[in-house]
Amino acid sequence: MFQSFEDTTKASREMMDTGLKSFASLSKNLQTLASEAGDYSKASWENGSATLEKLFSAKSFDKAVEIQTDYAKKAYEGFVAQAAKMGDIYAEMAKDAYKPFENAVAKAK
Repeated sequence: MFQSFEDTTKASREMMDTGLKSFASLSKNLQTLASEAGDYSKASWENGSATLEKLFSAKSFDKAVEIQTDYAKKAYEGFVAQAAKMGDIYAEMAKDAYKPFENAVAKAK
């Protein structure tokens, strides 16, 4: 296992550094997620408000249905795109969190 106190200290220091690197990466990615969620919420609110204004100014029922249908289509497409983007960020976050531990796992083998 460990040959001496120095080996134990070195291994402990390496694991602490690895954990801190992983935590820093996680923190950065969580900030990215929060920023993306905020941007999406703001854009969604603005699109919804603009659509509501268009609905109030519609001259006929057919025009109102057209406006609502267009909004629903764009909202769905935007949601799917945002969900894919968030999924990519989560995948990247998992990779980045594991990356510092790759060396420790390789040494253990």
